[in-house]
Amino acid sequence: MEELTKTEERIMQVLWKLKKAFVKDIIDELDDEPKPPYNTISSIVRLLEKKGYVNYKAYGKTYEYFPSIGKDDYAKTTFSKLFSGYFDNSPASLLSFMVKEEKLSENDIEEIQKIIHQNQKS
Repeated sequence: MEELTKTEERIMQVLWKLKKAFVKDIIDELDDEPKPPYNTISSIVRLLEKKGYVNYKAYGKTYEYFPSIGKDDYAKTTFSKLFSGYFDNSPASLLSFMVKEEKLSENDIEEIQKIIHQNQKS
């Protein structure tokens, strides 16, 4: 799976949320002010289609786009790269980072402990 740019990922987030959309719908969903040009978003969506992330249904000269890869599948692949690249596939290293940098609350830590205990029982 080819990596996405930040802009491509933003467009995919919109498509995952909307399930299917025309370019105009994607632009409307973006928080940007001023709104990006239609041609810019259209080009990005076409790149996503070439990369295999998006498919479309044609209505004459108008195209309705929809994700061809689920958000969960993308998240797994992206997280795996992050996990191996920055944390050497070490859960302890990841958790240590989260505790130090993200300042997990006691409630967060309790939830993590519950998840660990539930998985040990399985």
